[in-house]
Order: sequence, then C-alpha cells, then structure tokens
Amino acid sequence: MFDTVLVANRGEIALRVIRTLRRLGVRSVAVFSDADADAPHVREADVAVRLGPADRSDSSAAETYLRTDQILAAARRTGAQAVHPGYGFLAENAAFARACADAGLVFIGPPPGAVELMGDKINAKEAVRTAGVPVVPGSRATAPTDDELVAAADEIGYPVLLKPSAGGGGKGMRLVRDPAELRTEIAAARRVARTAFGDDTLLLERWVDRPRHIEVQVLADAHGTTVHLGERECSLQRRHQKLIEEAPSVLLNAETRAAMGAAAVRAAESCGYTGAGTVEFIVPGIDPDSPAPDSPEDVREFFFMEMNTRLQVEHPVTELAIAVADPDGGRPRRLDLVEWQLRVAAGERLTFGQSDISFLGHAIEARICAEDPERDFLPTGGRILVLDEPQGEGIRVDSGVAPGSVITSAYDPMLAKVIAYGPDRPTALRRLRAALADTRILGVTTNTGFLRRLLAHPDVVAGRLDTGLVEQTVRQQPALLASPHSPATATDSAADQADQADRTAGTDHAAPADPGATDGYPAPVHLLYYAAALARHADLTPAADSGGWTDPFSLPSGWRLGGAPAWTTHRLRAPGQDPVSVRIRSITVGNVADATDIPGNVTLEVEIGLGSGPAHRARAVRTADRLHLTVDGLQTSFALTVDDTPGVAGAPVTWLGVEGDAWPLHSHDAVGEGAAAAGAHHGALTAPMPGTVTVVKTATGEAVRKGQALLVLEAMKMEHVISAPHDGVVSELRATAGATVAMEELLVVVTPTEEGADVPAGAPTGADATATSPAEVRS
Repeated sequence: MFDTVLVANRGEIALRVIRTLRRLGVRSVAVFSDADADAPHVREADVAVRLGPADRSDSSAAETYLRTDQILAAARRTGAQAVHPGYGFLAENAAFARACADAGLVFIGPPPGAVELMGDKINAKEAVRTAGVPVVPGSRATAPTDDELVAAADEIGYPVLLKPSAGGGGKGMRLVRDPAELRTEIAAARRVARTAFGDDTLLLERWVDRPRHIEVQVLADAHGTTVHLGERECSLQRRHQKLIEEAPSVLLNAETRAAMGAAAVRAAESCGYTGAGTVEFIVPGIDPDSPAPDSPEDVREFFFMEMNTRLQVEHPVTELAIAVADPDGGRPRRLDLVEWQLRVAAGERLTFGQSDISFLGHAIEARICAEDPERDFLPTGGRILVLDEPQGEGIRVDSGVAPGSVITSAYDPMLAKVIAYGPDRPTALRRLRAALADTRILGVTTNTGFLRRLLAHPDVVAGRLDTGLVEQTVRQQPALLASPHSPATATDSAADQADQADRTAGTDHAAPADPGATDGYPAPVHLLYYAAALARHADLTPAADSGGWTDPFSLPSGWRLGGAPAWTTHRLRAPGQDPVSVRIRSITVGNVADATDIPGNVTLEVEIGLGSGPAHRARAVRTADRLHLTVDGLQTSFALTVDDTPGVAGAPVTWLGVEGDAWPLHSHDAVGEGAAAAGAHHGALTAPMPGTVTVVKTATGEAVRKGQALLVLEAMKMEHVISAPHDGVVSELRATAGATVAMEELLVVVTPTEEGADVPAGAPTGADATATSPAEVRS
C-alpha cells in the first residue's frame, strides 16, 4: 500500500477519497484553487498545495485543477507516490495518466490505453462490438463530417442522438427528432464539444424511445480477474444529467442482470481494464400499451452506450446495496470502492470472485445541486449560511461544503449526495424522502425539495421509469413537482391585495377570500410570507436592559391612544415574483414580544393577513435558527436565518426553509425596484445566473429581431443563450467575451423598434432567430 496519495480533485469526491485514505492510514495531499482555500477537503487533508498562477489569483479550472504540470509538481513537493483523480477534471484524460507514469507516480485508475480507447466513443463501440457486446445502431466513421452524420441519420431513421466522441456525462448531447433541425444541432453540439473537450468530433446513434439508463459497476485487478458488482438504475435524468440513482434496478430479471453483467465484463476486458469502472447501457423501456413478454425469464434487449473509466458519482449506491460473502460463512461484508481502487493500483489481487457477490437490500441516491428548479434549473450561487445535513438509520451523506462555503460559477454545481439504504425499495424511498426533508441549506437555492417530491411521483414509486419522465412531468404536470410553499405558486390576486394594502395601511381591511386557501385556512405559500414578516417583526423588538425592563414605546405593538392597535405592514418580495404586503397587529400590547424559557427566543401572539385578505390568529416562536409558526391551529416549522452582509442586494435578506426547500425574501423598495423594472421593460437584459460570457454575437447599433441570439452565458458547465426580447436595435452592450458577470447584472439593452417600423434587411429570421434552450454540459 502507498504511504502518501495526492487527490487531484475538489469537493465531495476529494473528501470521500481522503476519508478512505485516513481509514487506511495513508497520508493524504489535497490541492486547491484560491476559491477553495477554505474548502472542507483542504481542511480534511493532511497537507494541501495551492494551484494557480503565482503572480495573480485565477481560480478557473483551466488554471488550477486542469494543470497537469502543477499537480505533478505538488506530488513531487509532498512526496506522493500515487495520484487519485476522483471524477471530472483529469480523471478520464489519458495524457494525464501517461504524465503520472512518466513522473514515476501511480495513476489510480485504468491504464492510459484503456482510458484513451474508451474515451473515444466511436472506437469504444467498435471494440466492444468485436467483444460481442450489443451496441446502439449509429454512425461508424471515425470522424464523420456533417454530411456523413446526416446520411447516417437518414439510414437508421429518426429520432437520433448526437454525442461528442471525446465526452461523457451528457455533455453536449442533442436529441433530434426533426431532420430539418439536424444541421443546426450538429453545429451546436460541435461548439459545446470543442469548448468542453477540445475535440468537436461527434457520433450519432439511434434514439431509443422510453429508454432506461442502466449501468454496471465493474472491478478488475492486474492479475486477470474482472467482476461486476451489479447494476445501477440511472433513468431519472434531466437534460441527460442524472438526478436519482438506485440499485438494484426494478426492471431487470435475474437472466437480464446476468447477461448485462457478463457483457460489462467483456467490455472491460476488451480494453485491458484495471480498477473500478462503469459500463453504461441503454435499455428499451416497457410501453404500457404493449403486450406482456412471452416469458418473464426472457433476457431483455440492451445496448452498450459508453464506458466511464473512473469512479462514478453514484458509486455509494453500489457500496450500500452490494455484499460480498464471507469465505468463513460469517456475515457478508460491504465494499469500499475507493479502497479497492487503491489496492488494485498497488498491485493487490481481488480477494473475491463473481459467485461471492450479491445484492443485499436496496439503496437510492439523490444529487443536491446549486440550481433553481423554478427557473428552469439555472445555476445559482452564494454563501451557505446554514447547513444541516440529515442523519438517521440507513442514511449516508457525501458532502463537499460547510457553513460559510461560497458557491461560485467556476465549478460543477453539485454540493452533496444523500443516499438511503433499506432492506427493500419502499423502505429506502421513504428514508430518502425523509432525509431530504431534513436537509436544510440556506443562502443558496438548491434542488433538494424538488428531488424529495420527485421521489413521491407515482411512476417513481411504482418503478415506471425512463429518461424522459422528469422533463415530461415538469412540462405536463408541474404541480406534481412544485412546492406548495413556493412564492411561484401564488396567484396574481396576491399582488392586487398588496396594492390595496399599500393604499389602506393602518386601517382595518376588507376580507376577500384568501387565494389558494382551503376551508378558510391560509394557503401554504401565505405561511411562508407570514413567517418572513413575523421574523422581521420579532427583530424589531428591542432587547431588555439589565433590569429586564423594555421601553413600551419602542415595541412594535401598534399601540395608540383610545383605539385598537394599528397594523404594522411588512412589504416583501421573493425573487422573480410580485411584491406582497403582510400586515401584523398585536392581540394585546403586553404580549407583542413575550420572553420564553430559552434566552434569546421571542414569542409573538398576533393577528396576521396577506394584503387585504382575511386576518388569522397566529403564534410564532422565534429562535436563533428556527421560526415555529402556528396559524389556525396548524404549526409549521421553518429553518431561518438573515443575511445582512454588506453589499448583498436587498439586504437584509430573510432566508426560510421547509421540507428541503428554501427561499430568500427581500424587503420591497417600491421606488428603487420600480425604477429598475422600468429599465427592464425597455429591453434591458440581465444575467439570469452568475457565470462567464463565452460568446458575444451582436454589436452596438445592430438591428436585431425578437428571439435572435445575442450572447451566450456559461455557468457550472451550463450554457444559456440570451436572446432579444423584441425587434429593435442594440443600444448598449456591456458584455464582453470572457467576462465574469453576477446574477442580474446588466448585459445588453435592446431599444424596441417603433410599432410598424421595419427591421433592416439582413436581420436573421427563422431558425437563426430562435434562442436555444439552456444546454447542460455537466459531468
């Protein structure tokens, strides 16, 4: 075994590897960019080395985690004997593997030749085809031209899937159903492939409708033994990016499982593979309208897609679900795949064979990412203010962040993985849903709540999965995956009520029916606004002096001589939503802010209402990090924090979380935000996410048509096209290629063309004037 290993990665996978190294007594070396100087993987390692230019700060991947020379220098400096690449960055880079060998270092992964062969998707298909592994029909040329790709599509029939030959993990993949769109999609896919991999070679495959993505984990030593560790179902995806993974698959019978496992072993052996790897298959899904198979013992059809020559993000699913028999008849043991990567790289033999391996229980994983499901999953960012990770029986969390971590657009948006194990699938599902509900991340918007609701989808519970299920549900049944507490679910009448409240502040309001209410009770989204207003209201209460006395005239009680207490109005705005007003009135002056048994806690007994809607009796207990709200006898507990960092837009920002979701609520400045909104209505386009401008397609003074692409913004490996909102002229252009921009930063202004005026000839129309949807290139 090695004495010292350098981990050439960051985030949760670096932590995952470091912890196994510590358990084995191996000294760990971390590397870090300036942006990651205080990251958990740096603190966890025995020693850490900075990456990046010596004369300036540049935390881009190209100047840090992708710099082979600096990583090798760090290994020499710290006396490392081996390098673990993790996944992403240089993990599947054959040149890096060779450079490690040339430097006298062991690359903890397969031989460079295997990485190179399986990294070329075209040659990989030919290699496994020769080994007897079924492959998807498609193009067979080594570097097909656009015309050859079009001809291959015409031959095999539509729909077809375009894939970068040098890529993986869904980067740059394009599904094309209309032959008229193929050439446009080829150009887009080549651009993404060139940016992500430095190679724009594409391959084309037949698209399998209702496909299921099922992969097989393989493990091979250097002494001729290769085994498979069962399959993982990865069909719950969005834009070819995995969201949920589980093992075993509910689709496979024993015969198909054995056939796929044997095919995966043949694929690994065809390239001389050693270490841990994954062979991915596409499996036609079950059409509900098709007749049942002749026999349940039949082997299902499956096709090789690609081989990932590294550890997978979802490897914990296999570690929890697979067991290896004890040769002495004792209790079966679980595997640590990182440990076996190290042992194989050190020359050790596998101590078990295929007959020793079996499934024992069920495991499911959910990937928590910094992205906003309510804004088409655009990447988010910010500082993590509160982080509570779930615990409990059968729960495992692999995380790469901590309170205070700053999430930027420079790297992948995945923050953590939550994995649940149970003796059966229903138990694992319940445990994972509960664990996601117990996950609290405030300060950065994530997909945690969305994942929890996805796991409750009737088709997911029943195991009726395919790779299009998530996007189909988002498009056709969005309510199934939406949080009832989300401000995005509020009706327009809430804004109308807010306007009326502004006009009548300080008086008793009329009480129209509460939109979204059930049987007179407030809607869940209203409880979110109530909680935010009550948190702010509690913060208005001054602390008592040393003698316990509080000046009654400093209390936000609404007290007035000879009348009922006045309403206090809090004006709030959730990002992207209309502002609302929440009015609060103390029931009595004495209990506007009662002390509790816990120092620092505040209890409020009030009447509360949204806009001019009906008032409800409410009780709120405000603690350091929670707000327990009871309205009409129903208690809801919110995670709570306030971001009053100088320079934060809309500060102070109240963050509230419930059941895995979290939202920032800002104070509404009607004058300031009205001015900003006026600018937006006149063609001012701002960044929908923090990121980097990669392409500028326009210039000041250019006439443009509605929908014409103006520039391309990339963040966390997602590409987003900014398009003209109307016909007009580019009157201001602030974006430049290569520039880093903040969320909502002004990029370009398109002054609208006067009604009836013609856009000058030459402005693009048709397909060229249509903005593409965001294209993910995340691994």
